[in-house]
Amino acid sequence: MKKYIACFLVMGILFVSCKKNDDGLDPGNQPEPESEVDVVVQDFMWKAMNFWYFWQSNVPNLSDTRFSTNEEYTTFLESETDPGKFFDEKLSFSEDRFSFYNSDYTQLTQQLSGISKNNGMEFGLGRFSGSDDLYGYVRYILPNSDASTKDISRGEIFTGVNGETLTISNYIDLLFGDADTYTLNMATLSNNTISPNGKEVELTKQANFAENPVFLDKIFEIQGKTIGYLMYNGFTNEYDEDLNAAFGRFVDGGVTDLVLDLRYNGGGSVNSSRLLASMIYGTNTSNLYIRQRWNAKIQAQLSSEQLEDYFADTTNDGTPVNTLNLSKVYVLATNSSASASELVMNGLAPYMEVVHIGETTRGKNEFSITMVDDRESNFGPYIYNPERESSINPDNSWAIQPLVGRNENADGFFDYTEGLAPTIELPEALENLGVLGDQNERLLGRALAEIANDTGKFDFSAQMPIEVFEDSKMMSPMKNKAILDKPMNISFK
Repeated sequence: MKKYIACFLVMGILFVSCKKNDDGLDPGNQPEPESEVDVVVQDFMWKAMNFWYFWQSNVPNLSDTRFSTNEEYTTFLESETDPGKFFDEKLSFSEDRFSFYNSDYTQLTQQLSGISKNNGMEFGLGRFSGSDDLYGYVRYILPNSDASTKDISRGEIFTGVNGETLTISNYIDLLFGDADTYTLNMATLSNNTISPNGKEVELTKQANFAENPVFLDKIFEIQGKTIGYLMYNGFTNEYDEDLNAAFGRFVDGGVTDLVLDLRYNGGGSVNSSRLLASMIYGTNTSNLYIRQRWNAKIQAQLSSEQLEDYFADTTNDGTPVNTLNLSKVYVLATNSSASASELVMNGLAPYMEVVHIGETTRGKNEFSITMVDDRESNFGPYIYNPERESSINPDNSWAIQPLVGRNENADGFFDYTEGLAPTIELPEALENLGVLGDQNERLLGRALAEIANDTGKFDFSAQMPIEVFEDSKMMSPMKNKAILDKPMNISFK
């Protein structure tokens, strides 16, 4: 299995060489804590954030001139003993919604590669009107998981766990807590009312469960049109060949129109997003896909060539990219669609018509990098390199995932922090979630009707449109992310 640097919306592995200089860019010029104090985690966090953080100049505590002595720096590091609070309250910019940390870098890097402890049920949570109580609904079941062996399927509803009613104050402990096994208390929707029905489903999380994000691909023949449908649930570079194979089936099947389902896709590898965009639009490597913007210290050291990334004609394994060469694509996207999903939509927009069906997306246009306490990493100071795990400070297992930049498309557009608005607004409906991949499923059916120019005979009204409070992927490190995995050389003067 391949391993790459885990990041949010960055474009390639950073091979960085640093030399000492007089302009503050060399981490060697940063202050050092006094030796007798135990602030190793806080020291790592401050130095990595001071060097790489996109909003470094906006956070006074991260200023290059913040500390005049090592004693002053040490006092600051000691001011918060909890590393998590130190990161959130003393280092993070107020407008930063997505940077985070993990006390175990091994767990984090595995999850960013699509490996996690998982029972195989992906779900959304909604809130009852005028109440703190929540209900859950099953979005899909992962193949070869514990849930796939149980009597539970898409569209079913639950209102409790282990006999306890779900609320905004307990759902994290009940559904995302330490317990590997829990029992869902199921419910029935009737006449717009959700009521417990006595059914119980016990689910157990499996360790090291790997999810293939290429969930479903089909070809439809409708009114003389050959339409491909792909449900893609995460940009995980380990499955790029599976993704390319799906497009190979589309090419072999003579697909002329495509429905790309990203409704539950919270992000993943940026290079995978570049490959997907190339599979849809084309493999002209002279066409700019995205351009990066870093903090002022980093940006000043990069050439335009280092900042730009282009459409691809091969995968990382050297396999020719299977492309449909389309001029229009239909994308199913919701508020659960983020990061690399939005990047595909924005990156394709200058070149083709993107018909967005669903809801406004999450609104994440930044990228980030996984950082650990490895000051001499050849990928760049503190950037995680799986081949250097023995070089990571054994006294510090923490990792941080700070936002380090933004991406813009070939037209220079990047301002979608409020999300990408749909061309056709259509939320999922609780009373009719339908079967994924079925022509009558609400969102897919709308896209097929648009392609066939036959929307008049369908009723797309909803009695109970879903407003998502939370979902299973939002609570994992894979939420709203992408991965930096395309080689790029950076050297600092």
